[in-house]
Amino acid sequence: MIISASRRTDIPAFYSDWLFHRLKAGFADVRNPMNPHRISRIAFTPDVVDGIVFWTKNPLPMLRHLDALKHYAYYFQFTLTPYGKDIEPFLPDKREILIPAFCALSRKIGKERVVWRYDPILFNGTYTMDYHLKTFEEMAKTLSPFTETCTVSFLQTDYKSTKRNAALLQSATPSTAQKETLLRQLAQIAAGYGITLETCAQAFDYRKLGIRPAKCIDAQRLERSGGYSLQIKKDPNQRPDCGCAASVDIGAYNTCKNGCLYCYANYNEPLVRKNFALHDPLSPLLIGRQDEKDVLHIRPAASQRSSQPRLPGCE
Repeated sequence: MIISASRRTDIPAFYSDWLFHRLKAGFADVRNPMNPHRISRIAFTPDVVDGIVFWTKNPLPMLRHLDALKHYAYYFQFTLTPYGKDIEPFLPDKREILIPAFCALSRKIGKERVVWRYDPILFNGTYTMDYHLKTFEEMAKTLSPFTETCTVSFLQTDYKSTKRNAALLQSATPSTAQKETLLRQLAQIAAGYGITLETCAQAFDYRKLGIRPAKCIDAQRLERSGGYSLQIKKDPNQRPDCGCAASVDIGAYNTCKNGCLYCYANYNEPLVRKNFALHDPLSPLLIGRQDEKDVLHIRPAASQRSSQPRLPGCE
């Protein structure tokens, strides 16, 4: 079983103490997003957890906890974009805090376990193609000693949050030709710094540009980290264009305080504030506690490690 921590919220930035209490307890409780009174108890022990994928824009609160992960295979998806406070209003300063955090994390755990996410890519009067090319090269030059892979995607406009924030984003939908032009040049820039460019859940196949589809929940990356083979299938619960392996997400929607205008997981700012106020680092649940209306379900959990060890160099 692979744990996703989390597509729904930034656990490393805001809930790292909770996460490590859950590791110590050996389980985490997760509300069903479609049926909030149904709670699943997820095993969180090394014998059944085959790997953990962390999604974050600021891992600094986790750095002091990393020794607690020594029995787990894991890696980070670290989103570091070129946008300012107009798009990502509550993030710390990129140059002063977040880029150094990226480098510090990589030094601690190795660059193969820190994936740079330059996504979503959006276009407006400020963030033009020339802007992206210039800023991407500056970032790639700085980050190249600290990562091997960069994942990109274009802004999805069919989510509640992006529809609501359309006027603030002032984004323009790029044509297929514009996307190909940008990606071709980004791939060339990345390659020049020894970084492999991948695309996340895109409807078009960009392999003709030398850009392969990403697997953000990547069983092979966890195999390399853990030194074993995994028998895990593609996640049937994600979009058709998503290449991710099956995983269990332990986060909750409307709980991330980053406030990014393009975020699909947070679409109700008052609810985000309310939920965060209910957070208890000692609770089995990320937000609040179980009450009499809730029904607890123990989710079956089993490792998907093969009896055959993974040989070095095998893919």
